[in-house]
Amino acid sequence: MTDAPDGWNLLQRAGVPVVLAPMAGITNRAFRRLARESAQGAMQSAEPLAESHVSDPGPAYLSRSGPGLPSSGRGSGGIYVTEMITSRALVERNADTMDMIRTDPDESPRSVQLYGVDPGVVAAAVRMLVTEDRADHIDLNFGCPVAKVTRKGGGAALPWKRGLFREIVRRAVSAADGQVPVTVKMRIGIDEDHQTYLAAGEIAAQEGIAWVSLHGRTAAQLYGGLADRDAIARLVEHLAPYDLPVLGNGDIWTAQDALDMMAQTGCHGVVVGRGCLGRPWLFGQLVAAFSGRPIPADPDLRDVAVTMRRHAELLVEISGPAKGPRDFRKHIAWYLKGFSAPRQIRQGLAMVSSLAEIDEWLQQLDLDQPFNSEVAAGPRGRTTPRQKVALPYGWLDDPDDLNGFLAELGQAELSVSGG
Repeated sequence: MTDAPDGWNLLQRAGVPVVLAPMAGITNRAFRRLARESAQGAMQSAEPLAESHVSDPGPAYLSRSGPGLPSSGRGSGGIYVTEMITSRALVERNADTMDMIRTDPDESPRSVQLYGVDPGVVAAAVRMLVTEDRADHIDLNFGCPVAKVTRKGGGAALPWKRGLFREIVRRAVSAADGQVPVTVKMRIGIDEDHQTYLAAGEIAAQEGIAWVSLHGRTAAQLYGGLADRDAIARLVEHLAPYDLPVLGNGDIWTAQDALDMMAQTGCHGVVVGRGCLGRPWLFGQLVAAFSGRPIPADPDLRDVAVTMRRHAELLVEISGPAKGPRDFRKHIAWYLKGFSAPRQIRQGLAMVSSLAEIDEWLQQLDLDQPFNSEVAAGPRGRTTPRQKVALPYGWLDDPDDLNGFLAELGQAELSVSGG
């Protein structure tokens, strides 16, 4: 489809309609590489997952290859997005932020998610990424439900102010100048009484956005309950006249969940967030599912241990021998979910400070355990229930009024960590 919109072309370039959702402290270069290796291994082989070995396999217990680790396949088998980047910090060339947008040499397409509330600053950030050739795809975050973001009018709160939302989107697309597709990620709205997704989706389409991804929850729901697939289906239907891809997000715990979401909603792809925590091999399973092949079984604990060791190695590679193991600690509970692991070992792994310590604790596990899909394949990460959304005072009074909120908006990026 040579005349297809950029959104369709980008999905075709990825090979499968799968996007790794940005997650703070998670989707750094190490995790993105781990996920890509699984997907690429599945893409280049008719077998369930490619067999290969890390360059330094470590101790004897790691003698078996982990699921899809690593491979040298062509194509990413999906789109793997950076952690959310604050546009102002990027424009100011904050050192941590500049490190967060770094990508591997073989990472293609390079995908960066921007958060911002000032149209001029967002445009400057987009222009910087494009002119300095730092991204092949830019996603704009309008879905973050965290209180420190929404109480200043950012994230999931911002589309309520439709004029501001339109201006940010318009200037971001203009700054990209047709060189890089710009997309939007959003939620259903602030709460059930203040839904924004249909109007925001139409504005995005009118202003040249390449696709819209919808998390089927409101900000008030946080991560509780079930994602609303009916809302995703309504957005697909609403934007059909624009020939704009719509991606569904929320509760993709397995590859079958992705197939089911697309079948039930008519969406054109899926965005995977919490479902891949401690399960980077999910992307290899997704490739198999979208290729029409049998979905590979989840690995046993021995192969999971290989993946854990590989993940820790990559974190050490990008963050150093001190910070890398500390960053790995948050992943322990996700990897071991559904497996029998004594509390002493779990606690030991949660306090590791070196690869050697990780090896010591992993060798104490009973590695001959199958994956318990009934326990481990369900919700991971945050399952926070309903909340009252923190907003600037009077924010909901008038969707067209910004005059009383310029001060809050001016501070909206100052309290957002992680770039």
